[in-house]
Amino acid sequence: MLSTYRGIGMFMRPFIPLYLSWRALRAKEERKRFYERVGKSSRLRPEGPLIWLHAASIGETMTLIPLIERILSFHIKILLTTGTSTSARFVRERFENRLIHQYMPLDFASTIRRFLNHWKPDLVLVCESEIWPMRINELARRRIPQILLNAKLSDRSYNLWKKYAFLSSEIFSKFAVVVCQSVADAERYKKLDAPKVMVAGNLKADNILSCYSQELRRYRDSMVNRPSWAAISTHEGEELMATRVHTILCKRHPNLLTIIVPRHLERVNAIVKILQDNNYSFSRKSLNEMPSAKTDILLGDTIGDMGFYLRLTEIAFVGKSLMAKGGHNPLEPAMTGAVILSGPNIENFKQTYQELLKNKAAKLVDDSTMLAGYIHYLLERPDVRQKMIKSGRQTAFRMSGALKRTFEILNPFLQPLVLFAQLNRARNQHDK
Repeated sequence: MLSTYRGIGMFMRPFIPLYLSWRALRAKEERKRFYERVGKSSRLRPEGPLIWLHAASIGETMTLIPLIERILSFHIKILLTTGTSTSARFVRERFENRLIHQYMPLDFASTIRRFLNHWKPDLVLVCESEIWPMRINELARRRIPQILLNAKLSDRSYNLWKKYAFLSSEIFSKFAVVVCQSVADAERYKKLDAPKVMVAGNLKADNILSCYSQELRRYRDSMVNRPSWAAISTHEGEELMATRVHTILCKRHPNLLTIIVPRHLERVNAIVKILQDNNYSFSRKSLNEMPSAKTDILLGDTIGDMGFYLRLTEIAFVGKSLMAKGGHNPLEPAMTGAVILSGPNIENFKQTYQELLKNKAAKLVDDSTMLAGYIHYLLERPDVRQKMIKSGRQTAFRMSGALKRTFEILNPFLQPLVLFAQLNRARNQHDK
């Protein structure tokens, strides 16, 4: 099966430039860094131990922040790969020169080999469900340990892998460890022949979103205690839905402020056009525009500011759950103090939502009318709102601890690299 996959890759190679150009037109790639996608780099490999971490996009990157900070404290060099221009910008702003960022090389045998020949990582840590056969196979061939962190497997993905049992066994058997979010995820990976599977919990529950307190105070002052709600991590169609909900709610709450935070910033221009075409007064955070008393919509069009937006309100609808499928992380509003509302399409965060729903910390809605009705109810009933917020925080706290357990699992792999890093630093200091 891998030979078939490799053959398909060889057939697709001539179309790489076209594919990358198409993604660049959608603001998902940086043209000046296309060469990284084929395994080339303008950066030299640093001396000493190097850990390669991979996160698909900005959500997974943010999940890894506490883990990255801990590894950096050991003076181990980090190579972080991601797959989107938004995540690349976030990494640049968040870490500056403390680590090396590269775009993930496309999963062709020659590309992966070129990448590994250059970087020669000592350990590879992959976040969640980034399963690429050529990368996995080549790392195993070189006997570089690879570990899947915060691993999850949806019903749909599991059933798909089961259909190709021979391929799944060949792939998952090559992981040194699969560190899962839940017992249910662990059982699935075991059935797919992963040799060592352990449960640590969800790393997202240990990642508390931060924000600048002075900026938060300025925006809160400009809102003058206006009622508000937020639609966060929205996908196409959900911004228009949020504006319709705003219009419905304004009949009862005429001074309402709606906060819209799209998941993909390359869609901001399209969202701005929707707001303009429907004659909404809006402010853009990226332009440092403060909401006035007449502002209908605050558009959250900046990277890495989710903690800021969620602290402006106590009610949050989590997107990719009504107009798209899969859902997004509900622990972010739970930890920052907002009631969690969502559509029914939450397969990617099913177990997290089950805990929140069981503890009455979240509410699922079927459509925009139901969403508007429940937001109105929460605005009218601060007692219910505060009870749900408290329950959400308690649920998130009970789910925390994954970072500590993950490091306990990683310890046998990290300790030799920590010693290597110490010896390398001592040698460099002696040479000076």
